[in-house]
Amino acid sequence: MAAKRSGARSKRSPRIGEQQQPVQEPRNEPPLSRERIVATAVELLDAQGLDGLTMRRLADRLGSGVMSLYWHVDNKEDVFDLALDSVLEYRGPPQPIESQAWREKVFHMLEDWRASMLRHPWSASLLPRRALGPNILSRLELLSKILSSAGVADAGLNVAIWSLWNYVMGATITRASFDVSDDDRNAAQQRLTRLSERYPTIERSRLLLDNDWDGAFREGLGLLLDGLSPR
Repeated sequence: MAAKRSGARSKRSPRIGEQQQPVQEPRNEPPLSRERIVATAVELLDAQGLDGLTMRRLADRLGSGVMSLYWHVDNKEDVFDLALDSVLEYRGPPQPIESQAWREKVFHMLEDWRASMLRHPWSASLLPRRALGPNILSRLELLSKILSSAGVADAGLNVAIWSLWNYVMGATITRASFDVSDDDRNAAQQRLTRLSERYPTIERSRLLLDNDWDGAFREGLGLLLDGLSPR
């Protein structure tokens, strides 16, 4: 009987050992890492939006088990935080602009910020409610330094920062929301023309046909910065 029990234990022991082995990544996939998880999450968010990101879908794209992800990230909310911060990294202008006016520095940073969010439309929905990561905090710190060096007093610095933040966020969301076809735009303008007695000014300016989003952003930002310029 003792020999049989010993034999039974010897048969079970390999299975116990197998259960304790860590999950192995498929050999044709690169090693799992936080950087790779974040990059793949951005791809998934770009393709399917916020609702399309689940830990299961993310693991499938990575060729990994779901539980393996938790060695590198805390949960899905952590993935959102990391993905958002990764697309908001600011690398600065191609050429140094130290000798240029403070306005040009602000223009470049905010145009880059808007362009980054337009490339990743889901980011605008996350930014107001997510914890601010190091990349967006670095942007805000640099923007504060530029404005401070331009003569914006500390007492008005917060108002200036939030005003610029609100402008970029609003311009980005509006641009993404009004991405309609030329036919739809013309139809809306024709309807406005029929109602010209009620809305004469915006009909005359052909507001609904104006799709120079980039130009409007720069001009509007210029008006905003005029108000921040030291007197």
